[in-house]
Amino acid sequence: MLYSLFDNYKRKRNLAKLKDNGFSYLFDKDESGEYVVFDTETTGLNPKEDEILSIGAVKIKDNKILTSQTFEVYVKNSKKISSKSIEIHKIRPCDLENARNSKDAVKEFLEFIGSRPLIGYYLEFDVSMINKYVKPILGITLPNEMIEVSEIYFNQKITLIPQGNIDLRFDTILKNCSLPNMGSHNAVNDAIMTAMIYLKLTQNKGK
Repeated sequence: MLYSLFDNYKRKRNLAKLKDNGFSYLFDKDESGEYVVFDTETTGLNPKEDEILSIGAVKIKDNKILTSQTFEVYVKNSKKISSKSIEIHKIRPCDLENARNSKDAVKEFLEFIGSRPLIGYYLEFDVSMINKYVKPILGITLPNEMIEVSEIYFNQKITLIPQGNIDLRFDTILKNCSLPNMGSHNAVNDAIMTAMIYLKLTQNKGK
């Protein structure tokens, strides 16, 4: 992973804010050769006000999705889940009866990702939601390299239709990559489908 001088400066400043040295591994150079694709289900789309309901993730290594190494955790929330959000993620209050508290859930997620690069669809939102919990606990924000699949898709499409309107909706990207829609909308399934998109786009780059 290559960092610019400015990126190195930001990482050093971020590391200096770390409250618990037990998590310093997040800043280590990743030598696993793995990537983590992750997704969150939330009470809404405002990181300042909304909360995480679940986190799902899967690892990629050697251009393969390691479906045997998935991560899923449900998170206790303090806000009422709106009927509108339940229609999207299908997570009901009864589904969260045995959920983990947010501190434990986020720490488990950090242990799963380590210092691996993170991949996602509209990753900025999911990272903002994770950072909302990480910063009060550890004093830092996620230092991992971030890879956005919609950006890869856009950059490939714009060379073919430079004046075109590129549809970046998740279902559209799946369809145009000739990938199956797994149907059930939850964090783990979304992470696996995003991993499929990433591999399709990077393995067929330029085609």
